[in-house]
Amino acid sequence: MIDASGPRVLKGHGTENDFVVLPDPDGTVWPESRLDPALVRRLCDRREGLGADGVLRVVPSACVPDAAEVLGDALDECAWFMDHRNADGSHAEMCGNGIRLYLHVLLAEGLLDAQTARAGVLVGTRGGPRRVGLTTQDPAMPGYWVDMGPARPLGRGEARLGGVSYPGTGVSMGNPHLVCLTDAVLEGLDLTTAPAVDPVLFPDGVNVELVNVLSAEEGPAGTTAHVRLRVSERGVGETRSCGTGACAAAWAALDAGGRSAGAVTVDVPGGRLSVEVSPQTTVLTGPAVVVSSGTLTPSWLGWSRG
Repeated sequence: MIDASGPRVLKGHGTENDFVVLPDPDGTVWPESRLDPALVRRLCDRREGLGADGVLRVVPSACVPDAAEVLGDALDECAWFMDHRNADGSHAEMCGNGIRLYLHVLLAEGLLDAQTARAGVLVGTRGGPRRVGLTTQDPAMPGYWVDMGPARPLGRGEARLGGVSYPGTGVSMGNPHLVCLTDAVLEGLDLTTAPAVDPVLFPDGVNVELVNVLSAEEGPAGTTAHVRLRVSERGVGETRSCGTGACAAAWAALDAGGRSAGAVTVDVPGGRLSVEVSPQTTVLTGPAVVVSSGTLTPSWLGWSRG
């Protein structure tokens, strides 16, 4: 019989941006010494492991060594910390799809009640505290919003892909993005290799969004604009969705039209998101779902029974 005595693990996604989720409510199962980059890479491997764009550890902020440094005075307000790793094992600052899934897991695991979630709670991330909340009471179709903070322009740049240069605008959403508005047919672009970017402008790497503006004046359901995108995430490769990328793309599309505020419908390969942009902040709304739960086998982990 297969030994299923290993730690619990969940698999879920937000608009098909998928994650391995590791419940660690007392911070003892996955300390930093155990959840090393090599194990993260194995977990995210789509042949050897469970397969995912990243790993989310659900853990109290008090159990994360660098939480005080990144959260500052907000540490006491952030009971929970989204310990997010990219598929290559590196730490990630922020993920809009991931943090919606994170709240979904807090609710599903009974670590947070729905009334509190509807009001919104602060969650710690390496990009700073983020407020996230539940938008609907329908458990069959849960939706979540997250206050992503204001978009910050980083200057002009370009992405080089397949011998073609795509001018873009650098945007920080807690992590760096290069948004390239283009008329190119997105489905025809080869993103199996990450676009080349200026390492001086982006010394720590960057997420690159290739964006078609479908409408600059009117979008579905009364929104201000409508865009679609494909994204190459640093440390991951192309993903089916990127929450921070959707926010960066919405801001850049509005900015290109001379506007600093509006509601933008953002279509990604994995579904549809909505983004409210203002000079003060950016609010991302979309779904999240857990698709499976189980345990990791000690033999695969290499853990001894003792």
